Amino acid sequence: MRRRDIMLAAAGLAGAQGIGLPAIAQRAPAQRGAARAPAPPPTTPASSPLGPVDTLARQAILIDFDTGAILLEKNPDERMPPSSMSKLMTMYVVFDLLKQGRLQLDQMLPVSERAWRMGGSKMFVHVGNQVSVENLARGVIVQSGNDACIVLAEGISGSEQQFAELLNDYGRRLGLRDSTFRNATGWPDPEHRMTPRDLATLARRIISDFPEYYRFYNERSFRWNDITQENRNPALARVPGADGLKTGHTEEAGYGLTASAIRNGRRLILVVNGLPSMRARAEESERLLEWGFREFDNVVLFRAAETVEDVPVYLGERPAVPLVAGRDLVLTMPRQWRRSLQARVRFDAPIPAPVSKGQELGKLLVSGQGVPEMEVPLIAGADVDKLGLISRIPAVIGHWFGS
Repeated sequence: MRRRDIMLAAAGLAGAQGIGLPAIAQRAPAQRGAARAPAPPPTTPASSPLGPVDTLARQAILIDFDTGAILLEKNPDERMPPSSMSKLMTMYVVFDLLKQGRLQLDQMLPVSERAWRMGGSKMFVHVGNQVSVENLARGVIVQSGNDACIVLAEGISGSEQQFAELLNDYGRRLGLRDSTFRNATGWPDPEHRMTPRDLATLARRIISDFPEYYRFYNERSFRWNDITQENRNPALARVPGADGLKTGHTEEAGYGLTASAIRNGRRLILVVNGLPSMRARAEESERLLEWGFREFDNVVLFRAAETVEDVPVYLGERPAVPLVAGRDLVLTMPRQWRRSLQARVRFDAPIPAPVSKGQELGKLLVSGQGVPEMEVPLIAGADVDKLGLISRIPAVIGHWFGS
């Protein structure tokens, strides 16, 4: 076994985007200039790689969009009433049908009496009218209209009950393992449940799968039926770079928010729920997003096609094969940990020919002071054919005497 150590100097590491590794961190002292925060609540704090973080939320999760790294979590897998945040699932289905061409933005859908009579937050559609899919989407996203959700559900599936089955089918395909949908709106139902982790996954998929429609979530107001309603998402006004997604509130669930913000090319997704007031929702979402941007950064270890090491090949038509990561290797970690980060390459040498491009040949081991060791597979960056019989004879002889 041959080992090679590669020290990654702090000055040589640059933040970047890319699908990469989970966050690795440890408890560290708070930095100066921290965002204002309320007095520590008498509740269980959230956990983070930097240690406990107080929050009034009953449930919370904060992730890095590009790497999927979890920066903070509190009861992330607790099945909770998602209230209107479950409208994200309704809109995922609508966006997907639009992308498939099975719906059109200018397609008109009829307003039933059931949709018109629906309680809670409303777009204020009129019974018997027809409304375009685009306006209904704005009614759901900006105004949180329960009536708009019913119009979409009935227009797509014939009934809200059938549409709920479609939501569950999509949820399974998206890997939302702990979510169950019983309606299109998030209306209170003892079996209508989601988890913070599933909501974060869903938000991530909306952003990545439908960039052409995600823009609706950043609209600050929408006017329908001579009634202008402001977007309920407080992060849009309070957090620089915020551009989505959805609030929620019921008596059982408390106040919740699934939010996203992008800053200097780096995006975070936050889910909080169970907050006691609209003010607490606004303050906690701002405080936790600012904390995530301030305390963590994305570090590029290697680019996808960058050679990590050249590995000798035995009886190959070329003497060595480049060892590459196959994709950008990006690590989300606390900013102050850059100086302690180390990486080692481990592989067996020489590699017997033939070698196929993409074949796993070694590991990249990431570690450092207080950093849990992590392993990332490294692959061959090129094909290496085996030498012909005549060419192999001197190579075997040379290897024998060399040994």
